[in-house]
Amino acid sequence: MSAQSPAEAALAQLLVDSLNLEDVVPAEIDPEAPLFGEGLGLDSIDALELALAISKEHGFQLRSDNEDNRRVFASLRSLSAHVEQNKAS
Repeated sequence: MSAQSPAEAALAQLLVDSLNLEDVVPAEIDPEAPLFGEGLGLDSIDALELALAISKEHGFQLRSDNEDNRRVFASLRSLSAHVEQNKAS
């Protein structure tokens, strides 16, 4: 497992809190592991809830019709990079 950056750690905490993942420790989420399927096992409803939490926290919307969503939501690292590029200052 590679180390989380401070931005990834903050996003991991938001992910765990917003999705009520009681058995997941934010610091133990591998930033390169898949968020869906064999990784954390998230589903499409989790993606919607996470997108809403990110919108509230960072001031921009993750749109469901964005063709890059599969890449953006691939891992904590890719999602964090997308948030850092797009968040409101």
